[in-house]
Amino acid sequence: MTQRLRMVRLTLAVIFLGMLITGMLGPVLARAQGPNSPHALVMTVDGIINSVKESFISRAIDQAGEDGAELLIIQLDTPGGLLSSTREIVELLLESPVPVAVYVSPKGARAGSAGTFIIAAGNFAVMAPGTNIGAATPISATGEDLDDTLASKVENDAAALIRSIAQTRGRNEDKLEETVRSAASYSAQEALADNVVDLIAEDLGDLLEQLDGLTADTALGLVVVETEGLEIRTLEKNILEHFLEFISDPNVSFILLTVGGLGIVVEMFNPGLIAPGVVGVICLLLAFLALGNLPVNWAGVVFIVLASVLIVLEVVVAGFGILGVGAIVSLMVGGLILFTQFGDSSPTMPSIGVSRWLLSGTGGVAALTLVYVVGLAYQSRKQGPPEKASALTGMRGRVTGELTPRGIVLVGNETWTAISEDDSLIQIGEPIEVRSVDGLILTVFRQKDPESQENP
Repeated sequence: MTQRLRMVRLTLAVIFLGMLITGMLGPVLARAQGPNSPHALVMTVDGIINSVKESFISRAIDQAGEDGAELLIIQLDTPGGLLSSTREIVELLLESPVPVAVYVSPKGARAGSAGTFIIAAGNFAVMAPGTNIGAATPISATGEDLDDTLASKVENDAAALIRSIAQTRGRNEDKLEETVRSAASYSAQEALADNVVDLIAEDLGDLLEQLDGLTADTALGLVVVETEGLEIRTLEKNILEHFLEFISDPNVSFILLTVGGLGIVVEMFNPGLIAPGVVGVICLLLAFLALGNLPVNWAGVVFIVLASVLIVLEVVVAGFGILGVGAIVSLMVGGLILFTQFGDSSPTMPSIGVSRWLLSGTGGVAALTLVYVVGLAYQSRKQGPPEKASALTGMRGRVTGELTPRGIVLVGNETWTAISEDDSLIQIGEPIEVRSVDGLILTVFRQKDPESQENP
């Protein structure tokens, strides 16, 4: 037995040592394979522009600089995104030490709203045939037009930003400004003819061929791009970025918020269960992490948390459907307005929201659960058979909701609506005894003897 234990320890030690050496030598071996050899680093940015995309692009620029990449190519397909993230990405592109080509591809892709700012900020703006760019007019997150004052404020700010980018990159200021002022959109051919973009390329090979010998103005000065025979390397999102993208989906964040709120409330009403509390805290933290990448309306968050509270109260207090209906209504309202912005919203964010199918399904499940719970409560408490009332009469319990004179009591491990016998006030925690049962209502009186607080 001792010999086997020694072998296990030795094996674990060897494994640990191997992992340590691999971790230390990995970067060195990677560089020894020629990361500084001439190459073009290619990344794909699709979907809504948010802080995850911003972090991904920042990492790509850093890696391209460290590995000595000749060129960074961003394959772009986006409907828009957060203005804050868009500004940060624009700043990254304008200050990049490595030439950056923003390539709207594949065919059928678009650089809508926030994407217009991003492609304009690249050293080289390129589009594939069949793609389009533009429609950057400020709108609310619901897709509706903003009021005149707010629209003017946000529109002027966005127009000034895109004019500044166009001036820096030497592109058509007026045409780019029209994407903001009048929601103008351009096909690849129109954008090329109007000097909104620089090139139209069929694929990456065609793009590299056309860029060969062109000059890019980078943070390190003017650089002549040499792409002939250039190796293409692909940069993928890491596990963390994939995970953050997944939870940042509006539907996933809604589910996390709902489950998290429900878990916390269940734990609060049932201290010591632990599991609901742990799951609830984790889901809420993930939900808040996700909401940081989305234009959240915090009133929607409050409604969803309120729905969780009402659901638990329906079960604990036995509201016979009233609390449950309130929970369903609160959940539906919260889901509908969770990503609705009524104030100063992002001018580059497309309309997003929780799927109506998900909301309908969630509401349907909640309604069926409510019917089942209320049915059980009614069946267990309805008047008759006589032995039920007889069994309750004389049982002792405790007040859980102040009797004034109506309130809530816990009798026989069940929560009941009760009325004090003499209409007196009975405080929470005081012992009571059941005098009679009338349907779903108990008539109780205060127990004077402290020793009689425990149920028989």
